[in-house]
This record gives sequence, structure tokens and C-alpha cells, in this order.
Amino acid sequence: MLATTSHLALGFSTPGLVPARPARASVTMEEPGSTAAFAALKEDATKLNPAIGYYDPLNLAQLNFWGQGEEATIGFLRHAEIKHGRVAMAAFVGYIVHENGIRFPWPLATSLPDYSSFEGLSAPAVWDAIPWQSKAQIILFVAFLESWSETQFVLESDGEKHYMRGGKPGYFPTFDLGMPKEGSSLGWGIPHPVPLNLFDPFNFSKNASPEKKAKGLLAEINNGRAAMLGIMAFVSEATTPGSVPALTGVVKPYAGEVMAPFAPEFHLPGL
Repeated sequence: MLATTSHLALGFSTPGLVPARPARASVTMEEPGSTAAFAALKEDATKLNPAIGYYDPLNLAQLNFWGQGEEATIGFLRHAEIKHGRVAMAAFVGYIVHENGIRFPWPLATSLPDYSSFEGLSAPAVWDAIPWQSKAQIILFVAFLESWSETQFVLESDGEKHYMRGGKPGYFPTFDLGMPKEGSSLGWGIPHPVPLNLFDPFNFSKNASPEKKAKGLLAEINNGRAAMLGIMAFVSEATTPGSVPALTGVVKPYAGEVMAPFAPEFHLPGL
């Protein structure tokens, strides 16, 4: 998770995670920067940060990722930024929770060590301390979420499109394949008593106006950008004490490798 959040914001539409060399990067058939999606991107950039506005020194938004066109490329970048912002927000809050000694009021189950095993450890060191089986479960669960959110049939069952095909960047489909959603003729007929929508689990935006939803999305993007900077500040201070003076003495030191999440289990020869 910490490695994932290391991709910092570029100011306009942070990609979060993009290929260093896209498989098929070339100019689009249309003049780069001439699409409606690009115009909307620049408009959103001003709303997100009026002081900086649109800023893309690498011209990522004007590349043709995988030959899919500029609109698909912009959708990919925006979705990646939102996703990584959410991960960073979770990591930021989780870091604070652990560093302040906040625990669940019940003991850990089965053969896992109790909470006393993690006392005095920095937040990154907790990851190192848990069994590899637990790490594997976390990775597999994240892989399932990724597969679910990227599957065309699942998205269409929710009446949505893929974010590279004109869909909503950041949208996560509902865990409910029983009744077809509005705008969709698809449905698996599987009864599901409690539909779960991670995109809006508490239905805060159910009756919100389009303007309010758009404002909320911009706020989420900015919060995600701040969280990406925040979690990297925590990690920087933990690995290099004194590098973030405001956090010196507040964040516990960490001697491990934050960019090598499986270092305790696997070691390269000679290292």
C-alpha cells in the first residue's frame, strides 16, 4: 500500500500510477488537446487548484495510451489518480491510528500474534511483522477488487461503462448481481439481501444534485492529493529521521524497506 501511494500529484490530474513507457504511446489521430475531454480536464484543473491550474509537463494527457485515444487516456489517468488518492487516504488514517496505539477492542483470532507483538513498532514495521499468509490474503483480496471493478459485464450490470469508454472515473460497481440496475438489461438473478456499493456505501450522494456530486468529486481528488503527500511525509520521516522537521519525534523510526513490501520473506542474493 505504501509503495502504491508513492506516486505523487502532478497538479492537474495526477496519474498516480502510469506506465513509464506506454505500450503504444503516440499522438492521436485528432490534434492532441483538441477533444472535449481535454477541455474538461483543463477546466477541472482550474477548479481543483486555481493558483496552479493545468500543469502537465510530461504531456501525459495528450498521449495515446495503448492506441485507445485521448479521451480513454484521460479517463485512465483520472481513474488512477482517484484510486491512488483513496489508498493514500486509507494509509494516512491507518498510520495515525497505529501510531496512537488505537486497537480493536477484541483479540486477534486463531494463530496470529496478539497486539502486544506490535507495541513500539512503527506502522510500516507492522506489515513486516505479520505472517506472509496474512499478506497473501490482503493481496488476493485487493486483486479481487481490481478484477471486479474492471470487468465490463459487472459494470454494465450496474448501468455503467468502463472509465476508458466514457464511464465515471473512480466508480466502483455494486456487489449486487440480482436485479438489473436502471439503464441496464443485465442481471444474474442471484439474490443478494444487502447490496454493497463501495463507491457510496452510505448513499450520501443518492439524492444529491449533479452539481453537488461534481463538487464532491473535486474535493475527493484534492483530499487524495493531500493524503499522498501526507503519507509520504510519514514514510520519509520514519526512514530518514529529521527529513520532515514537523514530524521529528512524532513518527517512530523504521529501518526496513518501504518500497520492498516482501523483503522479510524474500531476499535477493548478496543483499
